[in-house]
Amino acid sequence: MITIRIATVEDAESIQKIYAPYVLNTTITFELEPPTVKEMADRISHTLEKYPYLVAVEEGEVIGYAYAGTLYDRRAYDHSAELSIYIDDGKRHKGIGHLLYNALIDYLTRMNITNLYGCITYPNDASIAFHEKIRF
Repeated sequence: MITIRIATVEDAESIQKIYAPYVLNTTITFELEPPTVKEMADRISHTLEKYPYLVAVEEGEVIGYAYAGTLYDRRAYDHSAELSIYIDDGKRHKGIGHLLYNALIDYLTRMNITNLYGCITYPNDASIAFHEKIRF
């Protein structure tokens, strides 16, 4: 059974382990080196000041995460957010992304954030298909 909950800084190590292969093996993150566990904890903490940061947990293990962030730092964009999602490579294509995004969208809707953006590097057929399937 998969549960979705708010992330904590104690999840930073698990989240860093999920994120590092995306940095090392793809171009989708625009990072050249994986952040440290401390850097990831700081990111989680900073995000939670304004936006939801969610984790998917299966049998006590974090297997994916999703969060929202500022689209642009101007008041006109206060009702907008950019979404990010990462799933453990061994758990992809099992519906976890949909669970996370649906929960994230629900949180953001309750926060009156009505414009959601998924920024996708090109080419990235899997991410494009995922976002199209959830009607982005």
